[in-house]
Amino acid sequence: MHMSRLAMRSSLAHGILFRLGETADLQALCEIDLDAGELFERAGLELSLPEDHEYCVAERARWRRCLEARTTIIATDMRGRAVGFAAVDLLDGEPYLEQLSVRASYMRRGIGSALIHSALDIARNGGAATLWLTTYAHLPWNRPFYELHGFSVMPERRCGAEILHELEQQRRWLAHPRERIVMCKPLNGGSPPRGLAR
Repeated sequence: MHMSRLAMRSSLAHGILFRLGETADLQALCEIDLDAGELFERAGLELSLPEDHEYCVAERARWRRCLEARTTIIATDMRGRAVGFAAVDLLDGEPYLEQLSVRASYMRRGIGSALIHSALDIARNGGAATLWLTTYAHLPWNRPFYELHGFSVMPERRCGAEILHELEQQRRWLAHPRERIVMCKPLNGGSPPRGLAR
């Protein structure tokens, strides 16, 4: 991803800088995600699992993979403290937004939007046709947020095996499992994947 685009993201979210993540940032990603989880708990979703739980271990492994691949964007405040991140992985050969999290005290400042645009840049730069993600359908800051940025719900019958496996794991271990959905956005002037729900 071009550093000039990261500078543009910085101007979109006042007082926030954006940079590529490094493997040393893994602990910061865990701390951001834990902090952001307070919002879900206030909405009645208990998301806490022990650190050594298989789901948490697999999640951290995916974040490390994204950091190693240089497909993680980190938002920092002016003191250099990491306050948000977006990590892009690959599932079924297509970019997948593995995680987007912002510290609770930094929400509603445009950081999440800047991070999603950075994730889209990463996907576009790789020549991908779509960017995929999974999220909650019933929370106002999840599905509607992604719809605002051009994502649509994808029927499960049109999802690849790796996406479906990830969705299955989320539904197995996360709260409100039936509310977990798959979304995607066409990129590089492409058309929506066949079977896209409208």
